[in-house]
Amino acid sequence: MLSAMMKEHQARQQQHRELQEKRRKDAITAATAVTQALGENLNSGVSQAYLNQKKLDAEAKQLQTQAATYAKKTLQWLAVVEGFNQALKEIGDVENWARSIESDMRIISTALEYVYKGRGASCSGNSK
Repeated sequence: MLSAMMKEHQARQQQHRELQEKRRKDAITAATAVTQALGENLNSGVSQAYLNQKKLDAEAKQLQTQAATYAKKTLQWLAVVEGFNQALKEIGDVENWARSIESDMRIISTALEYVYKGRGASCSGNSK
């Protein structure tokens, strides 16, 4: 009877160990699955962040290139506008010069008319 109890106890102990071993393996399997799922999720987020960063870097480089091109074109436009402004000033100077010449010519013309009329009057006074 003692030997039967002992065998029964050992059999229960063995079953208990097997059950514990099965539970341990199940726990390890579940922990591994959770770890893999978390790792995949984390890796997915990291890879997405990396791709986003690459896109941002490419867009920043493109924006920098476009800004440099815009700055060059702006300088070119400023040079064109400055040249146009200078041409307008020169036209204004020529117009002012022409007015000055015209005014001088009127003064000379008036003076010549005055002299001519004065001579004409003195000539007609001498002939009488």
